[in-house]
Amino acid sequence: MTVTIYHNPDCGTSRNTLAMIRANGEEPVVIEYLRTPPSRARLLELIAAMAIPVRGLLREKGTPYAELGLADTRWTDAQLLAHPILINRPIVETPKGTRLCRPSETVLEILPNPDIGPFIKEDGERVTNPR
Repeated sequence: MTVTIYHNPDCGTSRNTLAMIRANGEEPVVIEYLRTPPSRARLLELIAAMAIPVRGLLREKGTPYAELGLADTRWTDAQLLAHPILINRPIVETPKGTRLCRPSETVLEILPNPDIGPFIKEDGERVTNPR
């Protein structure tokens, strides 16, 4: 099975998600999206696969979202996709689906064996499979 994670190693949620994938026994394709940003077409594919609006992919915290005034509805979807730093993360693709994995345990919905046992996030929160 191929698992791909659009990852930011500076993000705790992204690191936790990557660790959960590995605890599942998968070694994913890791795309550090700030170094290798997905094309606009690829982003649109991911958004469609997640069935979310473009604005649902935007990260506000720690980005120039407010400075750029992106909350204003005058911005088109194409304009909103112009800055890779605004992509919320992590995005994970598996044969079972594509998800924006916030919170990180969302990844369990699309892993082949979601029972990874008890998992402790970086902040000490204990996660068990919600199924």
